[in-house]
Amino acid sequence: MTGQVWTVAAEGGYMYSDELSNVLRQQVQPLTKFRQLCDAQDGTQKGLNRGERFNWNVYSNVGTQGRRLTENQTMPETGFTVLQHQLTVQEAGNSVPYTGKLTDLAKQDVVTIIDKTLKDDARKYFDIEAFLQMKTTVLRVTPTSGTSTTAVDLNTNGVAPGVNNVALGTGHIKALSDLMKERNIPPYIADDYVSISHPSTYRGFKNTLETLHQYTETGLAHIFNGEIGRYESMRFIEQTQIPKGGANNSVTFDPWTNTAGAWTNGLSSWAFFMGADTVTEAICIPEEIRAKIPGDYGRSRGIAWYYLGGFGLVHPDALNARVVMWDSTTGA
Repeated sequence: MTGQVWTVAAEGGYMYSDELSNVLRQQVQPLTKFRQLCDAQDGTQKGLNRGERFNWNVYSNVGTQGRRLTENQTMPETGFTVLQHQLTVQEAGNSVPYTGKLTDLAKQDVVTIIDKTLKDDARKYFDIEAFLQMKTTVLRVTPTSGTSTTAVDLNTNGVAPGVNNVALGTGHIKALSDLMKERNIPPYIADDYVSISHPSTYRGFKNTLETLHQYTETGLAHIFNGEIGRYESMRFIEQTQIPKGGANNSVTFDPWTNTAGAWTNGLSSWAFFMGADTVTEAICIPEEIRAKIPGDYGRSRGIAWYYLGGFGLVHPDALNARVVMWDSTTGA
């Protein structure tokens, strides 16, 4: 059977040995960050028995701007359009079966170990799903000419404008902040946008953050998991769960298997910059740990995590998009 058994040391036999430490130790786990940035809360109360689809409307501005009227002029008339977007609810989960013999002979608590391991697995799943939705944004930027340290080019079709061949720096952050403000993207919190990427992607200007990290007592507080600082109305969050790379032509990048696909020359990697109303999560059944009904007279057991829900980018259209991706056209 696949799972944990007593007779194979690496699958369970090691859970009892002479003078075995009682301390539970696991392989390194990344700290997950993306799910906290799913700020559209309207889907969290979807609940059961309401179908597999979750829809939301986006209302446009009026077609004609209101203006001055002369005394004898009739009142102008206008209208607006409605866009509807949708996500599909999916089942998700994972399980670890184990034998009754393993629990009877093991010195360490098998159920506790499996429970913790599955919770780590579930956390990674949610971060991957949130990341994949953000990656569908149609707003993509690269440095002008591929190497500019002060200017960026923008595409609104979901494809990077060109090859990204320079490290992310303070000049790019200034350009991105201006770009987002001039597109009227609302701030994520207070007057600030949020950015998320890898520690080494931010390294080019993290030293600058240390000298610019001079705020009031209130502004100094880090409110997001993994937040490292604030610059040019942008709060920065580090993450290590999602691998680097994944350019437009990438064939190796795969967050499900934690497979990176570095950009050409590897001078930078993806980063997201976002305002409010990013991703919504429609929840039918929140994530939970479930125990398998014992079979074979109690000899066959198992534990699983289960979730019924879905994630969706709130504004997939270019006019209203709230997520901008630092991207590249070429990579592994």
